[in-house]
Amino acid sequence: MKKKNIVKHLLSFLLLFVMIAVFAACASTRTQSSPGEYVDDSVITTKVKSLLAADDLLKSFKISVETYKGTVQLSGFVNSQKAVDQAGQIVKSVQGVTSIKNDLIVK
Repeated sequence: MKKKNIVKHLLSFLLLFVMIAVFAACASTRTQSSPGEYVDDSVITTKVKSLLAADDLLKSFKISVETYKGTVQLSGFVNSQKAVDQAGQIVKSVQGVTSIKNDLIVK
């Protein structure tokens, strides 16, 4: 009877260890997004790109959009500070954005 209890406890411990290892493997690190964060970032990027493309002032410019853990980075060239500010306002309007790195250059 004792042998069955020891085996049962050992299997429970092993199962707990495997579950912890699986959850730790799926967690994000400083340099890598978790699967959920990656999906959220891609949704944010898609929304920002579509809003920039729909904006009359910004649609003629090639603006690159990258998102990592909610931080949106804009890069490219525009013709005025007004365009830079407008792009920043559009990014701020998107849900899930935690910060903006506006690297647009006025040419």
